[in-house]
Amino acid sequence: MESPNKLPAIRACLFDMDGLLIDSEDMYTICTNEVLREYGKPDLPWNIKAQLQGRPGPESGRIFLEWAQLPITQDELMEKITISQQKYFPTTQPLPGVVSLLQTLHRAPGVHIALATSSNKNNFKLKTTHLTHHFEVFEQRHRVLGDDERVPKGRGKPAPEIYLVALETINARIRDEGKEPEIKPCECLVFEDSVPGVEAGRRAGMQVVWCPHPGLLNEYKGREDEVLAGTSIMNQYGSSSGGHEIPGKIGDGYARLHATLENFPYADYGIAV
Repeated sequence: MESPNKLPAIRACLFDMDGLLIDSEDMYTICTNEVLREYGKPDLPWNIKAQLQGRPGPESGRIFLEWAQLPITQDELMEKITISQQKYFPTTQPLPGVVSLLQTLHRAPGVHIALATSSNKNNFKLKTTHLTHHFEVFEQRHRVLGDDERVPKGRGKPAPEIYLVALETINARIRDEGKEPEIKPCECLVFEDSVPGVEAGRRAGMQVVWCPHPGLLNEYKGREDEVLAGTSIMNQYGSSSGGHEIPGKIGDGYARLHATLENFPYADYGIAV
């Protein structure tokens, strides 16, 4: 079976979380700006925030400090931001269309879902404890977090490992049950809001939905096709993933831009609901 655009029909949907499922990206900005203002610095601009999104905390902290030039260490920065996050993260809410999308895919025959987020265990708990009902569609074995030991250190997004690990959690279950063939990367649909996340999905050989914040989309105006191809920042990273990293090509159809997750076009991806 193929989707209408002649790509393989989707059998697995793999989800980022921050800024894609919940409004935590805006909260990251609030927390960061509180620190910047403490030192008389201007608020975080989108051209810098775009580089921070989707990355593990230590990497985003390093990039931020190189730009901000604050008179504090990275550990001191993280301590300040963590205090703010403990105040804001427990108030996160699902973004438009998310609840319906997750419930529909959870019920869809022949479709598996998994979570692949750069958030560590502590932050994940802060952001989702009050949203347990919405996140229970992701079984524990199909949740891959930023500090998951199965993701090699230093290989967070835009490297592909987190999505390959998420797929393996599904295929391990399929092997145990023995009722269907394993899922190929090209049969996976990655849902992302960040540019590093889109690239991670493309480098994993998967199809991608890019649903960015309007501010991020404006930052990449005129470069949307480059982002969708997964080549916008690929040249900054070497290939050390056992041959899994597959460069995308502009216009190859493997990634598409969606302004919202509302009224998602399931049939376009070969998903029967």
